[in-house]
Amino acid sequence: MTILVTGAAGFIGHAVSAALARRGDEVLGIDCLNSYYDPSLKRARLSALEKQAPDRFSFLQCDFTDADELARAIGNRTIERIVHLGAQPGVRYSLENPRAYIDANIVGHLNILELARNLSVEHLVYASSSSVYGGNDKVPFAENDRVDHPYSLYAATKKADELMSETYAHLYRLPQTGLRFFTVYGPWGRPDMMPWIFTAKILAGETIPVFNHGKMERDFTFIDDIVAGVILCLDAPPSDDGEIKNGGSQAPHAIFNIGNNKPEPLHKIISILEQACGREAQLEMLPMQKGDVPRTFADINAISDAVGYAPTTPVEVGFPAFVQWFKGYHNIK
Repeated sequence: MTILVTGAAGFIGHAVSAALARRGDEVLGIDCLNSYYDPSLKRARLSALEKQAPDRFSFLQCDFTDADELARAIGNRTIERIVHLGAQPGVRYSLENPRAYIDANIVGHLNILELARNLSVEHLVYASSSSVYGGNDKVPFAENDRVDHPYSLYAATKKADELMSETYAHLYRLPQTGLRFFTVYGPWGRPDMMPWIFTAKILAGETIPVFNHGKMERDFTFIDDIVAGVILCLDAPPSDDGEIKNGGSQAPHAIFNIGNNKPEPLHKIISILEQACGREAQLEMLPMQKGDVPRTFADINAISDAVGYAPTTPVEVGFPAFVQWFKGYHNIK
């Protein structure tokens, strides 16, 4: 089976591509290698991928926000399934550069939908986000909760992606699964995310910015658990049988939370990082940032029932694994 993975040089895309290639799929990865964060990290992920699966992974540098460029890159290749993970991430950056989110997450998602429709793919799995829940007071967050009040433009674009996908599932009977990711972390993670920022500052003896005075909880989900869930969903496209799917669609379109089902206090994570780094953190308590939310908590009953998803990595294991990778990547003893 040939599977197209967008954002293949990204954190989750790299890990999903590696897992698919290991199990024997042919993986075509695309990524524009933009400079949202240091492209050298993206190239290092690709280099690792090509070493792990030289015969089953191929890469094309391509900006999928350009429909013509995307069409030229794919050419006459046969693609059975798509895992669409490419996007402009980050809640806080959406306050600085909102147009980047419209280009990547709205125009780009439309281009992938059109590609999937034209290729008649068997299944399109795409990345949504827990950010769509905004300031939801009800916990844990469930897929049938109202998500009409996003706290950031990033969240709004991800909700828009879900709506566009529903339209294509209805009009063209295109089987799709949207996954609302909850705070993914682990080796090869992103420099703009908390684990990287905090680890770097602890090791350098610098002050850590702690927002909302530390009164934050996140449903941290280790990358290996996320990858397992993505592949379980990829292998189980929703049926076009008129039955109601998770998320409410009668078309072949399901939406699932994919998280750890256990919100962790920020102070606990800082303590784990301190122990793993062997240094005490210097904390600067700050107010809540615009666009952020105090708590995320995933109800994962639906994805567990549908495909058997069961995360297994506690933060006490996952965060030290990240610190170990971080030290190795930066040659820190």
